[in-house]
Amino acid sequence: MSPKSLQEVLDASPNAVDYLRNVQVGAYVYPVVAAEFTNWRNEVRAWREAAVLFDQSHHMDNLSISGPGALQLLSDTAINSMENFPVGRAKQYVPVTPYGHVIGDGILFREAENELIFVGRSPAVNWLLYNAEQGGYDVELRTDRRSPSRPMGKPVFRDYWRLQIQGPRAWDVIEKLNGGPLEQLKFFSMDYMSVGGTRVRTLRHGMAGAPGLELWGPYEDYDRIRDTILAAGAEFGLEPAGARAYSCNTLESGWIPSPLPGIYSGEQLAGYRRWLGADSFEANSAVAGSYVPDSVEGYYTTPWELGYGSFIKYDHDFIGRDALEAMDPSAQRKKVTLAWDGDDVATIHASMYQNENLPYKFFDLPNANYGASNFDAVLDESGRTVGLSMFTGYSWNEKRPLSLAIVDPDVEIGERLSVVWGEPDGGTRKSSVEPHRQYNVGVDVSPVPFSEVVRKGYTDGGWRKSVAV
Repeated sequence: MSPKSLQEVLDASPNAVDYLRNVQVGAYVYPVVAAEFTNWRNEVRAWREAAVLFDQSHHMDNLSISGPGALQLLSDTAINSMENFPVGRAKQYVPVTPYGHVIGDGILFREAENELIFVGRSPAVNWLLYNAEQGGYDVELRTDRRSPSRPMGKPVFRDYWRLQIQGPRAWDVIEKLNGGPLEQLKFFSMDYMSVGGTRVRTLRHGMAGAPGLELWGPYEDYDRIRDTILAAGAEFGLEPAGARAYSCNTLESGWIPSPLPGIYSGEQLAGYRRWLGADSFEANSAVAGSYVPDSVEGYYTTPWELGYGSFIKYDHDFIGRDALEAMDPSAQRKKVTLAWDGDDVATIHASMYQNENLPYKFFDLPNANYGASNFDAVLDESGRTVGLSMFTGYSWNEKRPLSLAIVDPDVEIGERLSVVWGEPDGGTRKSSVEPHRQYNVGVDVSPVPFSEVVRKGYTDGGWRKSVAV
């Protein structure tokens, strides 16, 4: 009899670590959007030098939350405070388990007094759905799941299209679309603008270190709105970003998008694991990398490690509050960027052309991750594990392989460490893994965000502030 829940899946496996490392799904896929429109190099360069159109219509869940209990549900499940959260604003939402481990994150849009939309990956959505059901909140929920990873030519429909105009020339594009000047509101403020005669919602954002906007509206308008934006942006060098370019933007801005939700152990979460289906994201989320902990807890993270420590507000009761209050923030690992040695990465690539030895693990460009969550061991000179590299790729703008990592609090900027690239024993059984050898890559511990443009020009705060210097 096939397992029906995540708990049954785990019960049928030797241990959670072995199961997650061998999930057959493999790498996280950014669906539907073409891999490239021109080429990923030009598309990456566009957000630094001109303007870029990011298409976020397909790879995230949308959860509409409405009713008198909406804000209470969010307050009870978030480390963030829901005080001073007016209509027309957005904020990052971060839930943790009763043990204080991060489940995921995403963006909350407060569209009306009792109407909010959460946009993000599935773990946070599933946590909200579960707690809404178990807690008996007076809410109505509508879930619009991310598009299929591989639609295989079948039609795809969403409730909303969601696009971002970013880069140093973004505001030129935006004002041309609007037919005149548009006020640059505060970060994460919502408003409206005109696109081709259609009134669309906006969010003041800035993923590329310069003022930009996120736009959204009914999915049936998608083609017309996208075409209008591209036509208006042509004179400013606007490039549409394909899935390959989009997926590596975070290397420069510093957001770790794929922490493993800390829900695979602990008696207080047993009910949740029984509630999650065997077909859930959590039951099919592959873990990749060289780091193999003794237990699944070795993959869990705290808010401080991911740069969310400043979000924690003890002005309200929330799931995990007691656990976080018992932790010492100064003892937590910290987020950094690791700048990889180019010659070492060249050696990895060169191994593909040598028949006498098994190649090193393939390093794809620009996104080298081969799991939904990625954990490579970071070693000091003595070979001691001092951190975890969690998101890896190549920045065309910086001309450097980079990864986002969490390291021990005593690791300093400028320190030379190494990352173990590739899995032990020739690799796991994941579909994204070929037989390979491991290679220790030299890395320089660097600030986060790595991009000086973002680090010095981005003044809106949050996790984009350089927290490692």
